[in-house]
Amino acid sequence: MRAIQIAELDGPQAAKVVEIDEPTGEDGMVLVDVHAAGVAFPDALQSRGLYQYKPAMPYTPGAEIAGVVRSAPEGAHVRPGDRVVGLTMLCGAMAEVVALQPERVFALPDQLSFEAGAGILFNDLTVQFALRTRGRLTQGETVLVHGAAGGIGTSTLRLAPAFGASRTIAVVSTDEKADVARAAGASDVVLADGFKDAVKELTGGRGVDIVVDPVGGDRFTDSLRSLAPGGRLLVVGFTGGEIPTVKVNRLLLNNVDAVGVGWGAWTLTHPGFLQEQWAELQPLLASGAVPAPDPVVYPLERAAEAIGSLEDRSARGKVVVAVR
Repeated sequence: MRAIQIAELDGPQAAKVVEIDEPTGEDGMVLVDVHAAGVAFPDALQSRGLYQYKPAMPYTPGAEIAGVVRSAPEGAHVRPGDRVVGLTMLCGAMAEVVALQPERVFALPDQLSFEAGAGILFNDLTVQFALRTRGRLTQGETVLVHGAAGGIGTSTLRLAPAFGASRTIAVVSTDEKADVARAAGASDVVLADGFKDAVKELTGGRGVDIVVDPVGGDRFTDSLRSLAPGGRLLVVGFTGGEIPTVKVNRLLLNNVDAVGVGWGAWTLTHPGFLQEQWAELQPLLASGAVPAPDPVVYPLERAAEAIGSLEDRSARGKVVVAVR
């Protein structure tokens, strides 16, 4: 089968199309013919050996897929021919066939394309965990999101209203990215340069209830200053490259929280959590209450470009590789 492999840690450009053996459906695994695979920021970090999980070389990148079940073990909740999405959890997705544990395979609503499906799990489940479990979002609250034109950003803008947010404020670096954030449903859009003062004006001096921050870097302190009393800053990642530090007196003086959001680690210590998440998210997607992502799609032969767009932050929304 065709697959993407990275044999050297030279960055995204090391991703090449190769022929490798198909996996087997032994040991209770679900075999899926992959139609599309999602691309996420960890793929870019892994290609340089900078992610905390370091796969054996050479490896196939990609954490999420959409496709059709080829075979499934007896008693599994999916059957051959079912349209599904699934999680490889960090490696193996960019290939024509994958073998997945049954608990990491979910029925894809008929209304969603394979390309949209491949753009759902990694970001939407992370954001759902961030807002619902870690952020304790309640009805009528205001959510600000950094990197709003990226995968996590557009996912936040799509999901937050369905979970009760009455207002979403998107922080972007350019006017072009502002258009992406508006298309994803942002109530307001502000530029990263001077966002604190813009947010203060938009909220009448009160601040926001939740900040979703997948960027990190030098905007972290101003994010804390942008919180209303009792607000929560959700630390999702560090696409800006720099891991910020926090002076905890800021938390004390303003009664605010800095909250870690490690979705992958949480799923490993909370059996059944993925199924609980999908049980909430799937009906919202099927009904249209949460719009499907509209990803940027690259052919398999351009997977290196797709991964590179996450590294250089040129990506607009979710990025997906079409495998078939």
